[in-house]
Amino acid sequence: MIDRILVTGAAGFIGFHLLKELKKRDNQLLGVDNFNSYYDQQLKRDRAKEVDVAILEGDLSDYTFLKNLVAQFKPTHIVNLAAQAGVRYSIEEPREYLKSNVDGFFNILEVCRENPDIKLIYASSSSVYGENEKTPFLETDRTDLQASFYGVTKKTNELMARVYHEIYGISVTGLRFFTVYGPWGRPDMAYFSFTKKILAGETIKVFNNGAMLRDFTYIDDIIQGIIAAVDLGAKHEIFNLGNNTPVPLGRFIEILEDTIGKKAVKENLPMQAGDVTKTYADIEKSKEMLGYEPRTPLEKGIPKFFEWYQAYFARDLLLNLD
Repeated sequence: MIDRILVTGAAGFIGFHLLKELKKRDNQLLGVDNFNSYYDQQLKRDRAKEVDVAILEGDLSDYTFLKNLVAQFKPTHIVNLAAQAGVRYSIEEPREYLKSNVDGFFNILEVCRENPDIKLIYASSSSVYGENEKTPFLETDRTDLQASFYGVTKKTNELMARVYHEIYGISVTGLRFFTVYGPWGRPDMAYFSFTKKILAGETIKVFNNGAMLRDFTYIDDIIQGIIAAVDLGAKHEIFNLGNNTPVPLGRFIEILEDTIGKKAVKENLPMQAGDVTKTYADIEKSKEMLGYEPRTPLEKGIPKFFEWYQAYFARDLLLNLD
């Protein structure tokens, strides 16, 4: 039987890469995205053109749209990557997170309740661990001290999914992503915005005076984990997808500087509201059940990102000159 996979958030960073990889397999694919304006919509449109898979424009908060889409496409799997991203933006506009991450996810669960054979794989986040000080973060650790409203919405997704599994028997797998980066990435992420500012000679803001650790995870490794979760089709599981190698913020900036060939102008600032000092994934469960094995250290991943960055924005410059 050929899998019919519906990917939400398909023009987003992770959704785009997932569709590209799934295209190499014998799958029937369909994407959906609302192309919101949280960051440059042109980047999303360019991803959609690049991936060469049908991506419909629509919003998961519109239940009738989603219900009709599922009825027509008849997916065997839904990979729900659609969400309002960004920890810091959740401080400014929490209502956007409620609409997209909670109401939209509720509609996904309702569609699965009405079509219980669908296997749901959904994006959670390392943000659910919040202020947890025990490291590395294990899937069974307490996750009731979120530091941001974004983290609250992702934990809410996990709770909703568990209850729908227990009551209605639907298949749900949550994936806690840890600081995903790479080509075609999100402009609001530090590696992307720092690159732009270093090239322009602008000051980068270094919070908590650089005393931060992040478990940076390259996009190809994340995609490997998602596809393994699709193939596993578990009844109800939560997995960490991280690199299992936290890197100090100072070292991360050094790698960027070495890759770009230019020093950053830094402004040291105190800890920002909603942020955490460290993320660190325990991936033993993912290794055992998904065969997950991250292979890309930051020293290799950042140059791959920068190669894409130069090519993409050089192309934009040429188009503007035309």
